[in-house]
Amino acid sequence: MAALGELERAVMDHLWASTEPQTVRQVHEALSSRRSLAYTTVMTVLQRLAKKNLVIQQRDDRAHRYLPVHGREELVAGLMVDALDQADSRGRTAALVHFVGRVGADEAAALREALAALEAKEADTSTTPEHDGRTS
Repeated sequence: MAALGELERAVMDHLWASTEPQTVRQVHEALSSRRSLAYTTVMTVLQRLAKKNLVIQQRDDRAHRYLPVHGREELVAGLMVDALDQADSRGRTAALVHFVGRVGADEAAALREALAALEAKEADTSTTPEHDGRTS
């Protein structure tokens, strides 16, 4: 999953904020209110996002409508994992330590909660006997 460029982020931000799939025209009109953009530029960006599997392209009569495949949080998490995957195991650990050192108290608390939930889930899974399909 490649990092998004500035215009791709703006398009994704608009799609995430929308309550329904958007046409190229709708995205163009929304973004053009803030900066000068050609309709074809927005169309190209949406097509590239579709090729990257970041948006779904739905045919609607003569137009296409676009909607995000993942929520913002899922996309950010994927980008973070991709960044970690670029390091070897020692570098990955060091990167995680640096990351944790940069987060605020609220994010650190959220990380602790997420890790505790994951550990509880793993403990629950390891102590639950496997069902072998037989009935008692």
